[in-house]
Amino acid sequence: MLERRRFLAAGAAFVAGNARAGEAVDAAIVLAVDSSSSVDMDEFYLQMEGYAAAMRHPALAEAISSGRLGAVGLHLFEFADAKMHVVNIDWRRLAGADDLERYARELEFAPRLIVGGTTAIGDAIDFAQDALEKCPYAATRQVIDISGDGASNAGRALASARADALAVGITINGLPILNEEPDLDAYFRTLVIGGPGAFCIPAHDYRDFRNAIRDKLIREIRLVA
Repeated sequence: MLERRRFLAAGAAFVAGNARAGEAVDAAIVLAVDSSSSVDMDEFYLQMEGYAAAMRHPALAEAISSGRLGAVGLHLFEFADAKMHVVNIDWRRLAGADDLERYARELEFAPRLIVGGTTAIGDAIDFAQDALEKCPYAATRQVIDISGDGASNAGRALASARADALAVGITINGLPILNEEPDLDAYFRTLVIGGPGAFCIPAHDYRDFRNAIRDKLIREIRLVA
C-alpha cells in the first residue's frame, strides 16, 4: 500500500481550486488528522483513503445539497507535537458531486507531511481555530474535527485550548481510533469534544475509519441543513 501511494503521489498532478473569497457555506470544517509516532504509514494512508471514500459516498453529496446554501468548506491539516502542524489541503469549497470527486482525488494523492512526534491535541485545536479565523468563506457553523488514536500527551493544556475555541462558538467533534487505547472514546467525550451539537463517533481500528468518518461528516453537515 505504501509503495503504491508513493507512486501515485509522485506521478499525480496537484488538483486544487483557488479559494474564492466572499462565498458562503453552511459549515466550515477543519479536519485535524493525527500524524504522530503512533500512526504508521499504512495507518495514515488508510485515514486519507477513508476521507476519499467518504467524499464519493452519495449520502455525503445529499447531505451537502440539503443545506440552505448547498456548500461546505473543508480544510485538512496534520498534527503531532506542539509545533508540528502542516496544512495538507487548504480551504476548499465543495458544492456538488464534481467538487467532491476532485477533492477525493486530491486526498488520494496527498503525501504524508509529518512523520513522528508526540500528540498535542491542545495545540492542534489552537491551529484549527486559527485556520477558521482565516477561512475565506462566510460560514453558518464552524467545526473542528479531531481524529486520532491517542490521548494528548504534550503541548498546551487541552482544557485551555478547548475552552478558548468553545468561547467563540466553535464546535469540536471527535473521531477516536481505538486500536491503541480502547477507552479513548470516553476520553474524547469527556475532554475533547464540546460546543453546539458536539458529538463523537469512534472507529474500532483504521480499517473501520472509512465508515466512521463518512458517518461523522454526514452528521456534521446535516446539523446545518
